[in-house]
Amino acid sequence: MRVTARAVLLLVTVLIVLAFSMAPLRAYLEQRASIAELQHQTLVLEKANADLEERIAKLHDPTELERLARECLGMVKPGETAFITVPAGGGGATTDC
Repeated sequence: MRVTARAVLLLVTVLIVLAFSMAPLRAYLEQRASIAELQHQTLVLEKANADLEERIAKLHDPTELERLARECLGMVKPGETAFITVPAGGGGATTDC
């Protein structure tokens, strides 16, 4: 099989084109991965935002405010007596105040 000058020139040209196309291809793939990560972060932040909106709505409810005032701040209505229970281990109770 005989290789002509035209075939060698074509092969060199194809190799050069392939070499120069690697950098843009790599950048494209990296950007796609970055976009996928950003979309995932967007979903996580949207869920956190929805949870916060729900918490805001709950805080506008008078019964929820009263519950928080009683549990977190130890407040009582006039005429009521407040009792504080201490756990058996002596540690503080964990609440979502």
